[in-house]
Amino acid sequence: METQFLNTFVTVVDRGSMAAAARLLHITPAAVAQQIRTLERELGAPLIARAGRTVSVTEEGARILQRARDLLRGVADLRSVANESGMAGELRLGACPTALGGLVPDILARMVAKFPEINVFIKPGYSADLYGAVESGDLDAAMVLQAPFSLPKTCDWQLLREEPLVVLAPARLTGADPHKLLREEPLIRYDRHEWGGRQADEYLRKAGIVPRERFELNALNAIAVMVDRGLGVSLVPDWAKPWPEGISVVRIPLPEPSEPRRIGMVWSRSSVRLRQVNVLLDEARTALLQPTD
Repeated sequence: METQFLNTFVTVVDRGSMAAAARLLHITPAAVAQQIRTLERELGAPLIARAGRTVSVTEEGARILQRARDLLRGVADLRSVANESGMAGELRLGACPTALGGLVPDILARMVAKFPEINVFIKPGYSADLYGAVESGDLDAAMVLQAPFSLPKTCDWQLLREEPLVVLAPARLTGADPHKLLREEPLIRYDRHEWGGRQADEYLRKAGIVPRERFELNALNAIAVMVDRGLGVSLVPDWAKPWPEGISVVRIPLPEPSEPRRIGMVWSRSSVRLRQVNVLLDEARTALLQPTD
């Protein structure tokens, strides 16, 4: 049985159509269909139900889906073990939204320049989900917010960046009192139900500020654009660039101490790609030492 055919099956399920899977795999839709048919003949069961341009997994396909994923992961592990003397192989990395846009590209650029044979699969997601993926072995490491709970002994964590809270306001309010802004201007609240928004909510409560709430969302770039458009001010972590282009906003420091948002890397101690993880961690430390404005 060709493991590539199993990979095609998993990709079709994940993408929801043969055309989308074909684009990702760089083969034709006809080749995708042929590989699926061959796999179905070898297993003696239908795996994919076709309905026009879309597909769905059959009951038989659903039963083997996780085992197919595990087998493909095992094959990738074998490649890493076989190439233990070098840095070839695939690293499976997760990244929360702000890390993916602001930190990960520079870190990967440094890593790939030194080790061009390495491949990196990147899974975007929220920090809570990515911690679970690392713990279960689906990912080797992830760039995430610091967890508000103790990690299992199978995982390690390294702090990479601290982001203090700032008041984000239109540029015309440069020099204004930050507490006055938070009391009097409409507040675009950083979602208090998510990890990243809890520090902001805690600061408002400790400072005795009851804001005029207008919006609440978990999307820092969107918040910055909304502030630029005059929809209000916000209390957010001073996150890493790039920021949206063309906006005119100011970041005003707070007068009282606040708990910063912490971003770092979590990884599995049992990963067969631990050498690649350590290299990634080294490059992350080096990249974050570079001066930024």
